[in-house]
Amino acid sequence: MQLFEVQVIIENKAGMNDPEGETILNDLVLKGGTGQVKKIRSAKMLKFNIESDTKESAENTVQKICNDLRIYNPMVSRVSFSAKPL
Repeated sequence: MQLFEVQVIIENKAGMNDPEGETILNDLVLKGGTGQVKKIRSAKMLKFNIESDTKESAENTVQKICNDLRIYNPMVSRVSFSAKPL
């Protein structure tokens, strides 16, 4: 068994409102004079340290945990999983 860190990125699907990203853009970035920035999308990241035989197995296990525990709403969220050995 090897120890992996699996990163889970949860973000709103395209077309869904992102009030946090809009607030960062409008209230912080644009008021600071950085007009080149046109859009900001926010996301959440979770990090799992998990023992597994392979990178793929670690990602699949974390994906199953997230699905079983309803960590995210699949109707509005897009999720990505990526593992790296520690």
